[in-house]
Amino acid sequence: MEYILSCKNLTKNYFTKTALKDVDLNIPKGKIVGLLGPNGSGKTTFMKIAAGILRQSSGEITINGEIPGVNSKAIVSYLPDKTHLYKWMKINDAIELFKDFYEDFDENRADELLKFMKLERNMSVKELSKGMYEKLSLTLVLSRKAKLYILDEPLGWVDPVAREQILDAIISNCNEESSMIITTHLVRDIERVFEDVAFLKDGQIALYGNAEELRMEKEKSIDELYRDIFGE
Repeated sequence: MEYILSCKNLTKNYFTKTALKDVDLNIPKGKIVGLLGPNGSGKTTFMKIAAGILRQSSGEITINGEIPGVNSKAIVSYLPDKTHLYKWMKINDAIELFKDFYEDFDENRADELLKFMKLERNMSVKELSKGMYEKLSLTLVLSRKAKLYILDEPLGWVDPVAREQILDAIISNCNEESSMIITTHLVRDIERVFEDVAFLKDGQIALYGNAEELRMEKEKSIDELYRDIFGE
């Protein structure tokens, strides 16, 4: 089996605090993986290391066989929990910026997603609602032909009606050659898209497996498993 992401004994310390401790995780190509855990569990730290923004304190991680860096950034499309676009921009400016910055940016795909998200190129970024801004950020990230998409809380500000449409867009964007890692607090709403799930507790993997197999084995939904593991 080919893995798009592999890590072994991945550890990240911030001074006296340990954010990740000895994380072992292999994510195959063509999978949508839910990385689940409460605030402070280490999810964002893990994603930033995978995206090449942070460096681990110890352990190993590779993206498509590469140590995170310039080469891996060319194949990783990362949606942080907070995206920063210049307020003077129109949506068209954001599209042009991404087109210039990323060789794998597909402008036709961007136009399809803008239409799907009910956004127009002449809209001003500073006048977008939080939900619309989030849709734009997701559009930009999904318009790249990346091998690994890392989405940190992609639906936090999106209304429930739009949520289902966006989940469909996420599913349609994934293929046999690309994988996705998604964090979310909206487990019940999003769990249908997960093929595998990893529960991260206090910086360690508490449970990892195929979502459907876990449902059958535990006789619970992924949301119920989440509540059991984290006491929520």
